[in-house]
Order: sequence, then structure tokens, then C-alpha cells
Amino acid sequence: MKILAIGNSFSQDATHYLHQIAAADQVDLDVVNLYIGGCSLERHWMNIQNEAEEYLYEENGESAGMHVSIQAALERGNWDYIVTQQASYDSGIPETYRPYLGNIMEYVRERLPKAEFLLHETWAYESDSLHADFGKYHHSQEEMYGKLSQAYKDAAGQLGIRLIPCGDVIQELRKKDPFRYGHGGMSICRDGFHMNVIYGRYLLAAVWYRMLTGNSVCSNSYIPSTRLAPNAVFDGEVLKVIKETVDMLI
Repeated sequence: MKILAIGNSFSQDATHYLHQIAAADQVDLDVVNLYIGGCSLERHWMNIQNEAEEYLYEENGESAGMHVSIQAALERGNWDYIVTQQASYDSGIPETYRPYLGNIMEYVRERLPKAEFLLHETWAYESDSLHADFGKYHHSQEEMYGKLSQAYKDAAGQLGIRLIPCGDVIQELRKKDPFRYGHGGMSICRDGFHMNVIYGRYLLAAVWYRMLTGNSVCSNSYIPSTRLAPNAVFDGEVLKVIKETVDMLI
């Protein structure tokens, strides 16, 4: 299985553990993320038109140390899935999806007619996030989530494509211990908007894996480990809550 994400730091979070989770199930899965920080659908489309070699090529959660264009990445592999997303700050603004998402999809399908094109639903910022664009949503996590959830579902429905519902799963997890941040629990974010490098990134990869393979993550043996937090100690009970939430919702 070969997956190409045309994304930014949020797809970087989502793909970090995906290869490793699959490997624990003896599933041969390779995932590439095309990374530009904060990249929007509009910029992705402009980069396609300009054949801009601006994307850091990340393979199975690690940088390959080179920059490529979307065209070059599409030509590098016989991709089964192509996934894109809106930049988080515009995720709840429906007009920012049009016509760029449809244009990107048509471009990809002309070149890879057998690949499935999917949309990755991003997530609302933490309730006390200091992100510069949180003000677009009146600094309300609930407002941001409601708007982005509707915008993503409408965009996916209009184009007839599947949605990877990471934002929905994250919002559900925030209602459960130990992630009830407003009641003294831990935040699933590391900086108010990006995912925690252990639990948050694992959650995203688990959602993608469950969505694309149908396999249970409760029975998956992979334990998240990353050089970004070499001394981090995961809690098995916390991981269990994440796994059960993903299996229940996907």
C-alpha cells in the first residue's frame, strides 16, 4: 500500500507513526508526506501550476533531505491513495476550499486514475491556543470544530470523496479522561495546535490506518517511540483509551 499526502505540518503529524503501526500487523505500507508548513489548498494548487519544487519529501515519518514538486512526487510511485487537507487556520471557512480542492483532485485523477483521492479532516485548536489565527473562530474550540467539521464534510460530499475524520475523533477523545484538558487533564496538543508527539500523533496514524485498512488498532502491538521525545514514557492505559476510541468511531 502506497500513500502520498499533499499537506503540511498537520499531515506530518498524521503520518509520523503510520508505517510503524502497519508493520506491527505485517502490513506493507509506505507513506510519503509532502511538507510545507501551513500550506493551504490554494497554495498547493498554485504550486501545481508553477511546478514548484518547494515540498520537503518525508518518507515513513522521516525526512529524505530533498525538496520536490507535486508533479515529481506523483511520478515517483504507483500510489494507491492521495490525501490532502486544508490549512488549519482556514479549515472552517468553506469558500477557501473552492475551487482549489476540486482542481487538485482533477489534476491527480488525470495522472493517477486508479488512485483513491481522500480528504484529511484536521482538528480544532486547544481551548487556550495562542495561534495567531484562532481569533477567526473567536478563540473558541467548539466554534472552530463545528465550522471545520461542516466545511470538510460539505467539501467531501460535493466531490464524492471519503473523509479521514481525525478532527471528529480528536474532539470525541477530548471528552474522555485523561484528555479532559479543561478539567485538569492533559492536552492532546503539544503547542496549542499541533499534536502531542506521542499520543496525538499516534491517534492520527491510528485513524488513518483503521480508515485505510479496516484493521483494528486495539489488537495492534505497536508502541509509539520517537527521536523527538527520546525520554518520553508512554502510559499503556492512555494508549488503550485512544485505541478503543478509534476502533469505536471508525
